[in-house]
Amino acid sequence: MFCYQCEQTDRTGTVPGCAGAIGNCGKDAATSDLQDLLMHAAKGVAQYAAEARSLGQPDDEAARFLLFSVFTTLTNVNFNPSRFGALIQQAVAHRDRARARYEAAARAAGAEPRELAGPAAWQPADDPDALARQAAEVRVDAGLALVGPDVVGLRSLHLYALKGICAYAHHAHVLGKESAEVFAGVESALAHLAGEPADAADLVERAVGLGRLNLAVIELLDAANTGAYGAQQPTAVRTTPVAGKAILVSGHDLHDLEQLLEQTVGQGVNVYTHGEMLPAHAYPLLKAYPHLVGNYGGAWQDQQREFAAFPGPILMTSNCIVEPHVSYRRRIFTTGPVGWPGVRHLAEGDFGPVVQAARALPGFPADPDAEPEPERLLTVGFGADAVLAVADRVTAAVRSGAIRHFFLVGGCDGPTPGRDYYTEFAVGAPEDTVVLTLGCAKYRFNGHEFGEIGGIPRLLDLGQCNDTHSAIRIAAALAEAFECEVNDLPLTLVLSWTEQKAVAVLLALLALGIRTIHLGPTLPGFLTPNLVDALVQRFDLRLIGDPAADLAAALEPAAQ
Repeated sequence: MFCYQCEQTDRTGTVPGCAGAIGNCGKDAATSDLQDLLMHAAKGVAQYAAEARSLGQPDDEAARFLLFSVFTTLTNVNFNPSRFGALIQQAVAHRDRARARYEAAARAAGAEPRELAGPAAWQPADDPDALARQAAEVRVDAGLALVGPDVVGLRSLHLYALKGICAYAHHAHVLGKESAEVFAGVESALAHLAGEPADAADLVERAVGLGRLNLAVIELLDAANTGAYGAQQPTAVRTTPVAGKAILVSGHDLHDLEQLLEQTVGQGVNVYTHGEMLPAHAYPLLKAYPHLVGNYGGAWQDQQREFAAFPGPILMTSNCIVEPHVSYRRRIFTTGPVGWPGVRHLAEGDFGPVVQAARALPGFPADPDAEPEPERLLTVGFGADAVLAVADRVTAAVRSGAIRHFFLVGGCDGPTPGRDYYTEFAVGAPEDTVVLTLGCAKYRFNGHEFGEIGGIPRLLDLGQCNDTHSAIRIAAALAEAFECEVNDLPLTLVLSWTEQKAVAVLLALLALGIRTIHLGPTLPGFLTPNLVDALVQRFDLRLIGDPAADLAAALEPAAQ
């Protein structure tokens, strides 16, 4: 195997990348090979689907398959090799149907259809050893000796951004939002990668184009979330347990949470969120369920300890699963794109087995003689609608000098060293500044008491990483209010990354022309020194350093 798609990648060798029997994320070589083959097959689907769409015969079923299947290859989503074997066979069927649509459309237009090469002509081998040999030919660093590390790095940048884009688009799809523009963009980009592009300058420009595509996707996702559940509202979320039977929901998928809440109405079971599901409490239609009682635990990398201590079943939606410990392996369930060998997978939104497990497990005990645990709360729900509703107060506070600067400190949390930086940075921000956050990096500091500035909380939790569009809307509204560009605002972006959704978000911000983004705790392994230099020169992209020094540098222009 060879994989360097996430921040956990092995950096002990001369070239960054996990290349042994098992990666740092827990993915074994066989699963990694099958993921590479699935991505190769997806490119083949896209080749013919793009041609059919160009002739007015789109295959939206194939497009939806691309979103889902590509999503399964993200870091910490699916580790089950049998699922990938099935998806590869499905990809071949989708490709062949898209090919037939293209050929019929071409003939109807009076043209002789072309027979496409590369992934479009690939056939999976029949046995595991032959599949492994095929995987070695299509893995992410294929062609390195021919085109060099910079081009391979740029191809990887495209591939990983597309993984994030497909994940966000799939989240929107399950809530009934999709668009031909997004389908066409994904098909076109995958088909372009199928041609093994080698023009570095063109790849850089196309990467910015992927950022623009992700802007359309996250806008669609924002409309899906608010359209289904209402605009986020500032909400205090309980983080101390409530006595009674309990289910824990982790991942990102609000639709799965809604289905579980509906199926547990009147069942005497309390539902808790975990990780990136915390912002669910801010949506009016979700928090209306009285048995959605609170949030348990923190970010994804602590789940083995937290899940072991939780006295009920766990439902993993979308991404962020790590190897289930034996202490809870028989009471964790997966759904959607998530999978782990030996863990029960639930399809079609039927969460009856989770409810049954909750009834059989002890839940949180009620001890009338025990001293009650002090209630602890986290406030969420400062999405764009909530913040823009008080925009006049925010702009007045900036003009009066009460608010000197804004810091967006967000992104993915993770297990690698260096992430204490985000705690020190956010907590160290001066009292006349406001910290905005989104993603699970918030758990590094959201328990700190930041206080207020004229009734405006100094910590504004904008939601999941899926809610990046909220941050963009807020920045755009502030820029309009102050009649300046976003780069001229007293605003500094300090982002942490772990996986491919963060790559897509970064390209979206770069596509908007936003400069001086601080990224950490390390730069992606697929970015060569030459590529890093190019990004620094064009976008002034920066690596995080000392938190106190970075704070001082960010505030210096405002002090002049």
